Amino acid sequence: MRLSDLQSKDVINISDGKCIGNIIDVSIDSDGKAIVLLVEKYRFFVSFFSNNVIEIKWNQIKKIGKDVILVSIND
Repeated sequence: MRLSDLQSKDVINISDGKCIGNIIDVSIDSDGKAIVLLVEKYRFFVSFFSNNVIEIKWNQIKKIGKDVILVSIND
């Protein structure tokens, strides 16, 4: 799977059912394994003083589907 394939999918938090945003980048370790997805939050979740990028660890991903990526994030 390519990064461009992941970037076209919405990221959904299964804890509350909310759409978090879209993937903008992936951090890769020295072995070439993806370890963190960088997700840009949708604008209506972003406050004026907060960061609009969230890091999602690879182990927080529960399912990668055709249209969405399901993650489990507890605030």
